[in-house]
Parts: sequence; structure tokens; C-alpha cells
Amino acid sequence: MYRLALFCVMVTVSVTWAHPRLRLLSSEMVDFINKANSTWTAGQNFPNVDISHVKGLCGTILNGPKLPEVVHNIEGIRIPDSFDSRQQWPKCPTIQQIRDQGSCGSCWAFGAVEAISDRLCIHSSGKISVEISAEDLLSCCDECGMGCYGGFPPVAWDYWVKKGLVTGGLYDSKVGCKPYTIAPCEHHINGTWPPCQGIEETPKCVEQCIDGYSPSYQKDKHFGRKAYSIGPLQEQIMTEIYKNGPVEATFTVYEDFLLYKTGVYQHVTGQMLGGHAIRILGWGEENGTPYWLAANSWNSDWGDKGFFKIKRGNDECGIEAGVVTGIPLS
Repeated sequence: MYRLALFCVMVTVSVTWAHPRLRLLSSEMVDFINKANSTWTAGQNFPNVDISHVKGLCGTILNGPKLPEVVHNIEGIRIPDSFDSRQQWPKCPTIQQIRDQGSCGSCWAFGAVEAISDRLCIHSSGKISVEISAEDLLSCCDECGMGCYGGFPPVAWDYWVKKGLVTGGLYDSKVGCKPYTIAPCEHHINGTWPPCQGIEETPKCVEQCIDGYSPSYQKDKHFGRKAYSIGPLQEQIMTEIYKNGPVEATFTVYEDFLLYKTGVYQHVTGQMLGGHAIRILGWGEENGTPYWLAANSWNSDWGDKGFFKIKRGNDECGIEAGVVTGIPLS
């Protein structure tokens, strides 16, 4: 018995030595991932960034309130092997857009308003092409959570149905009723924006539009007809996107995800950082690995010009377990 216990200790120690704790965002972690011959390539993102900022970006509270689940009848629907909403609906410019949440854990709001913007355009056959305001949702939805310190995507979609959301573009864009007021910061390079440090306070809810914008705040609101979730079967998620447009999805972020550059992400190394919300706009297969095509909200310098692929079909990091969406009020 003593020898067995000693053997177990020795094995544990040897495994620890074989897989040392890799420093977050370090070149050692990049090298470890790339030598693992995974389905994706790592590279340096977030150099010289405060760790509290990186953790704070993961502002989605997982396993929160649930929306009613819609189940599609997939008999007779031929789902293509690959699909990209950007190509399917080329007259809807928001599908191409990558936003920047700045120093705020507002991913839960961004994933929602991005997909809502896309769907307003898709379901109006291009007649309604607007950017729905992340600022309005982030600052005015008290029941959604804690603003910049985290929120619930399902509640965000429900808020759109019950209270509506106004328009609003990127920081300093002067686009729409309520543009985003949290400035971008340099996630990745030394540039014109200030360095990313920590998390900013949530903006106050202001129920009026910026000077010079018309119509009024109340008249600028766009509403959802219904909000719902989609179950974790990939065929159900694919059918929803194919029929109705991009969706919001949540997943668990590990340290290695921050270093993503190209390929199909799957977790290789690193500790859990928190929950994150993104927009899924398509799917496909790369070198035999099925993937979801997704848009992040860490600006276009991160990843593959702001987009990334994540392994599909095995609920990688929980990506298929938290899909929420809705249909606009026509």
C-alpha cells in the first residue's frame, strides 16, 4: 500500500514537471500551443495588458435564467456543409461588423445587440439597416445583471422584447441615438488608444438621444416579437442560423483562447477565466475539423480580423449549450 501511494505521488510530481504552469499571455504559452499540433495557431495578443482587464472582458454569467426553447423540425431541411451569413445576406452590413467592448465586461450585451441588428435587417429584407445600441442595453437593463461587471444574455433578449432598444453605433461614431461611450483601448498593439487596464464603471442610463439625432428616444426603439433559446444539438443551431440569421452564444474562456490567431479553436492549456458571449454567424469544416464561425467584440486586431472559429459538435467549452436569440417585431 505504501509503495502504491509513493508511486502515485511520483507520477503526480512527474506530470506536474512535464506540464509546468504557463504564464498567462506568455510566449511560452504560445510555443506550447503551437507545438501541440492542435487545429489552431496561437500568437501574441494583449501584450502589456493588465490581467484584471482580460478577466473582466469575460462578463457573461453562465447558468443563469433560461428562455423557452424552440425546437425546429429538421426533416426535409437540407443544411449546407458550410454557411456564412455575411455571404447569405450581403445587403446587411452589420453582419460584417466587429465591435469593441472596451474596458467593460459587456460581451453579454454586445453579442445580443449584434445579432439583433443582423436580424432586423434580415427579417426586413434589408429595409431596416441599423446598429442597435450596446450602450442602451448595458446601461438601462437593470435586471440583466451588473452592467460592466457581468450580465445574462437570455435576460438581454427578453429586455429587447419587453422594453425595446434604440440605435447606437461605435464609440465616437455619432451614429444612432445612443453610441457607445466607453472608449476602445489597445488590446493588442501600441497605438492611438490608451492601454487596457481593469474595468470601467457602467455608464448611467440616459433615456434620450445624443444632440442632433432624430427621432426621440422612445420613437427610436426597436422591439423583438419573441426571445428564445436553441438546444445544444448542432443541427438545431445550424437550422436556426440558416432560417433566421446569427445567434448569440456563450462559452467558457480559458487562458489559451486569448492567444487565438487562426484555425479551429479547441482548449489546449490554461486555466478558466470566465464566461463570454459572442455571435455565431455560420459554420463549416477546416482540414476535417467541423467549426462554428463566430464574431468576437475585442476589436478587429484580435484573432482573425476579429472573427474566430471554434470546434463544432462536441460542445467545446460549452459553446452549444447557451444559444439565445429572437425574432424582431415586424
